[in-house]
Amino acid sequence: MQLEPVLRRLDRIAGGRQADHRVAVSDDPKVRRAFTAITVLLAAGFVLGLATVVVALVMTSRGDDVGFAVWMRCLVVLAITTTLFYFLWRARAGWYWAFRRLQLFSRIFPVVALVLAAIPGLYPFWVVTEQILFALLLIGVSDYLQSDTMRAAFPKPRR
Repeated sequence: MQLEPVLRRLDRIAGGRQADHRVAVSDDPKVRRAFTAITVLLAAGFVLGLATVVVALVMTSRGDDVGFAVWMRCLVVLAITTTLFYFLWRARAGWYWAFRRLQLFSRIFPVVALVLAAIPGLYPFWVVTEQILFALLLIGVSDYLQSDTMRAAFPKPRR
């Protein structure tokens, strides 16, 4: 089975009107290093999410009440990170829409995580700490994506 036609259908949903705009893959070493750093930061976020699930599982197995909000947060962090990995993979292939989604979500998700972490009593301290670390990782991703080098590698499409 050819995977690319299936991915293109998914791209049309995720990419909207810019789903067909593709840029030449940059051979600039700074762009490659930025993509590598973004990959490492997202992998760290995924590991952090897995660690949160493991801690919640251990606490639950010991009889502690972890709470619905914590379980939802665990699943949301893993889903967000998985989605960002897909956007990263497609951006590395030159898809403009994926680059823009990475930029957007790496700016929005840290704000949401920090706002939720600031709500008193919503999460236990260890989850608040996880949220802050997750936000810091995504701020790092956003910083790389906002660099002049990365923006030059993904010029805006002409109307």
